[in-house]
Amino acid sequence: MATEENNKPFLLPGALFAKDGDYVITTVLGSCIAVCLWDPKLRRGGMNHYKLPLWNGDGLPSPKFGNIAIAKLIEHMLEMGCSKRTLKAKVFGGGAVLQSASGFLNVGERNIEIAQELLMQEQIPIIASDVGGGVSRKVIFNTQDGSILMKRSQTGQ
Repeated sequence: MATEENNKPFLLPGALFAKDGDYVITTVLGSCIAVCLWDPKLRRGGMNHYKLPLWNGDGLPSPKFGNIAIAKLIEHMLEMGCSKRTLKAKVFGGGAVLQSASGFLNVGERNIEIAQELLMQEQIPIIASDVGGGVSRKVIFNTQDGSILMKRSQTGQ
């Protein structure tokens, strides 16, 4: 779900946002991934925020899964008149911030891999990314100019 106030939507896990207009989309990521798509020709953009790499077919397909979230974001961009040929991607998150008794879970790593694989299959170039490591990130995406402001946590938590 995205909460929207004054053209500044905040994406919660499992949400995506892509609308025609100028927006400043914000999200906070740990092991989750945000894929930002931008069409520099039409100056339109969108972002998703997914928690897990793959939907296994149980229940309803949800954008909390990377394979669903990326496909849905591309679909929304195309519905706004964007061309897949002109789309550019920026990918953030996938930090190793979840720890189990046996060490760090590799959810973030698998989330990164699915983003890279699916965008490559769709022939959408990743022109910027900040992924992995042991940090969380705050990402702010301006859909008017495609710019990203990103801040890493200082503590590594």
